[in-house]
Amino acid sequence: MSSLENVFYIQAGLGVLANMFLLFFYTSIILGDRSKPMDLISCQLTFIHIMMILSEGDNLLANILESLKFGNDVKCKTTFYINRVMRGLSICITCLLSVFQAVTISPSTSLLAKFKNKVKTHIISAFFYFWSFNLSFSSRLIFYVAGFTNVSETYQMKVTKSCSLYPMNYIIRGSILTVIIARDVFLVGVMLTTSTYMVITLCRHQMQCKHLHNISYLRASPEKRATQTILLLVVFFVVMYWLDFIISFTSTLSWKYVPVVLTVQKLVMYAYPTLTPLVQITSDKRIIMYTEKHALQVPPDFLKMIISLPLKIIHLF
Repeated sequence: MSSLENVFYIQAGLGVLANMFLLFFYTSIILGDRSKPMDLISCQLTFIHIMMILSEGDNLLANILESLKFGNDVKCKTTFYINRVMRGLSICITCLLSVFQAVTISPSTSLLAKFKNKVKTHIISAFFYFWSFNLSFSSRLIFYVAGFTNVSETYQMKVTKSCSLYPMNYIIRGSILTVIIARDVFLVGVMLTTSTYMVITLCRHQMQCKHLHNISYLRASPEKRATQTILLLVVFFVVMYWLDFIISFTSTLSWKYVPVVLTVQKLVMYAYPTLTPLVQITSDKRIIMYTEKHALQVPPDFLKMIISLPLKIIHLF
């Protein structure tokens, strides 16, 4: 196993652990009737990130299916389909999160203010639409992915150690790429627009507070921390998502995946699901208070097991 693959598995292990902690936190908040609409979106995004990491390539989900004696074709179709669905849902739910934040912090005099109550009541409907679209749109992959047979005459494109894609008709491939590009450009455009609006709104609010608070307060104001968090997550998501898209797009056009390129793409794809929970954990005061409250109740042996888990994950593959 190369050192690059070691980094990949450590990153995946860290991402799963951080997202599982957030999933447990948001679930307890939602079940405890102390939740906000934002918590429901964040909980959904956290679950998607966990499934996204576990279903990538020859990862944990693939090993589970193999241990259950499923054939290589079933394993490849299942993991590839789930991963593509989760990747589509990731950009959709991230866009929804950005839009909801923009509407939430909009002043009462803005045009977005009248949508505050409407957005809260339509979150579940948005979830249903996003899941339905991505589940149906990604179902085409079931017919074009299968176990790698090592037969060059079929022009297979190897996408993992044991899975490959079969060539598509040029019209079908062009139609699929057109829909994906249109969807991604639209959603990323919405995210950038709403994030710019949020930054402008928070900066205006901060400038208005200058007459009421001193400079030391402004430097540590919640508005400034929120602005930095929004900028970090949105910019990082856009950069990582389009890097991943460029690699996938060029590889599909050339119909060739180099093993090193595959590993680099995994590192790029896992970067956002790994960073997002870490940023949320360090920026949300409720999570910090929850961690401090329950830290003393966790047995030391359990903490040692959690800390060493990313290293143990390496030996599973």
